[in-house]
Amino acid sequence: MSASLANEKKILRVLRGQSELVPPIWLMRQAGRYLPEYRATREQAGGFLDLCYAPDLAEEVTLQPLRRYAFDAAIVFADILLIPQAMGQKLWFETGEGPRLSPIENADNLSCDSVLTYLAPVFETLKRLSTSLPNDTALIGFAGAPWTVASYMVAGRGTPDQAPARHLAETDAAAFQSIIDALIESTVDYLAAQVDAGAEVLQIFESWAGSLEGDAFERWCVMPVATIIEALRNRGIDVPIIAFPRAAKSHMGAYCAATKCDALGLDTGADIEAIRAETGPDMVLQGNLDPLVLVEGGEKLDSAVRLILDKTRGTPHIFNLGHGIVPQTPPQNVARLIELVKEAGI
Repeated sequence: MSASLANEKKILRVLRGQSELVPPIWLMRQAGRYLPEYRATREQAGGFLDLCYAPDLAEEVTLQPLRRYAFDAAIVFADILLIPQAMGQKLWFETGEGPRLSPIENADNLSCDSVLTYLAPVFETLKRLSTSLPNDTALIGFAGAPWTVASYMVAGRGTPDQAPARHLAETDAAAFQSIIDALIESTVDYLAAQVDAGAEVLQIFESWAGSLEGDAFERWCVMPVATIIEALRNRGIDVPIIAFPRAAKSHMGAYCAATKCDALGLDTGADIEAIRAETGPDMVLQGNLDPLVLVEGGEKLDSAVRLILDKTRGTPHIFNLGHGIVPQTPPQNVARLIELVKEAGI
């Protein structure tokens, strides 16, 4: 290992293809409702969106899990639906039910012009974190992938099968494409601004990749992400980019080649060994412990963590969950998870 690589933060070394005896670890939604201090801060903010747009409080909840656990990265506290709100779509959160938006069928009332101004608080949070994070902890920025965000925008809420978005894409592809194009433009600007504010890694969340197959998957999932990454590279942005096409049914080797992502996030159901064989030895893989196993804890957690470590040993791997940490997770189980991963070097 070169001296310059050795001096980098661990997760950045891995994202450059370096295999580590003890893999770096962070968890999706590691700042969240499983922590009592998070719940107290959210109550102080007054609501979820209030928390997202208050840089001092968003910084605080991003830092909270790092005070408890030796994570190698922190992901800025925000939400994938801030972009449609910044583009002019009404967004609110129903207590106990999640996000709601005023449904749309095209991009006629959306504007990309105000996105950076509207989302300035997120950039301020990143700037704060770039100085307040521990020196060995990397800062991750993120956005939702266009298909996933559009599925909420069209339906006005999360749906089990993304049927409203799929119906619009099938019956009026031009209208749906207008939404995707607006999201691509805004997402490129948003992610570029996050890097300018201090993000060292970017992750693109394609939470609903599993609802599309074949040509539809290529058009609505693969190409938008590929376009975003290409646009960022054309702007000279060279930070590593993690793509997370959750539950995608298509070949991940082809997905990685088409999008040119630097790392691939794996969902709970992904076969790490099969995807490693398909993507090749140099692709960085991230994942993929079942969040419900983390809830259960005990021997089942120990065995699941050790199995993932065994399967990924000697390869560039970032330990994470296969989806976000859930609110009922006992904090002591997260501590045990960290302990197990750090024991990989013993």
